[in-house]
Amino acid sequence: MGALSGIKVLEMAGIGPAPFCSMMLADMGAEVIRIDRLNQKGTGHRGNIPLRSRRSLALDLKNPEAVETVLRMVEQADVIIEGFRPGVMERLGLGPDVCLERNHRIVFGRMTGWGQDGPLALAAGHDINYISIGGALGAMGHADRPPAPPLNLVGDFGGGAMYLLTGILAALLERNTSGKGQVIDAAMTDGTASLLTPAYGMMAMNMWTTKRQDNKLDGGAHYYGSYECSDGKYISIGSIEPQFYALLLELCEIEDEEFKLQNDKNHWPSLRGKLESLFKTKSRDEWCTIMEATDVCFAPILDLKEAPEHAHNKHRGTFVKYEGITQPAPAPRFSRTPSAISSKPCLAGEHSEAILSDWGFKADEIQQLNEKQAI
Repeated sequence: MGALSGIKVLEMAGIGPAPFCSMMLADMGAEVIRIDRLNQKGTGHRGNIPLRSRRSLALDLKNPEAVETVLRMVEQADVIIEGFRPGVMERLGLGPDVCLERNHRIVFGRMTGWGQDGPLALAAGHDINYISIGGALGAMGHADRPPAPPLNLVGDFGGGAMYLLTGILAALLERNTSGKGQVIDAAMTDGTASLLTPAYGMMAMNMWTTKRQDNKLDGGAHYYGSYECSDGKYISIGSIEPQFYALLLELCEIEDEEFKLQNDKNHWPSLRGKLESLFKTKSRDEWCTIMEATDVCFAPILDLKEAPEHAHNKHRGTFVKYEGITQPAPAPRFSRTPSAISSKPCLAGEHSEAILSDWGFKADEIQQLNEKQAI
């Protein structure tokens, strides 16, 4: 019984941030029904982990009977999530006005890259594009190379899914007071810009420049970055505070006087070069023996296969094996109502009739929907 047990969510099938947000809700105990396209019934992959913990209903949304089926479910739902381009849900007859008319308490979560309005609203795009116009991508990477994409974590999942999730949860809380639902317009461009608030703050205090690899936290400073070891593997250090920096120098047996100029940017390139040479004298495991679990602010850089085997992650249960697939465990942790993976990733339409039955549709109604090829 997770923290959101009793909350009913309808998820219009899509890719990226909206399904990830739905996974978070489902892991926290909400009943999430994924509405897939009928012509994709049976498709999917059990390894598509973001589709875990929920069931799938396949519908032909070009069929009026299918649209009415969704609206009947809307009457019972707490949340509906969609990630289409602006106007698609309206053209399907499932826009927010229609859904709120059927259920004035429903929270209508809309996930897009550019937002519901604006000059770019109807254009195609992906994470790399959305994090470009807010300033995030331009701040990442080496100074002498093009900006480096940070996977698709910043736009899709940080600025997208997490902001949609926050908005949905806030709207559910507010509904307890007003008794009314509302529309959440979550744009990855907006969320990415919001994530940059600290950087804009530092820039306002003349503590940040617009140059890449020129700042404390972007790889410019020698004491905050990644370094290669003798075995070709990597470590990270983040020895920002003076006491942590002093410990770094102590454990690395550094006596070079130049290292006393920690925050003199003119010396950062030289000091980084010296650390690069130093860290290449030992393997990653040897540096772990010297610095891991100390206040240096140190960690080995692990790949996706190594991470589940790290002692700290194993102790915390950060990764779990479910249905034979190693995957991140639900997060965050709850003291009374723990989250859990409740089922393997769903295939499109594999639960259609069972879902409708559970949501109050009678056997003859389900049969008619089948006959009319609506489900």
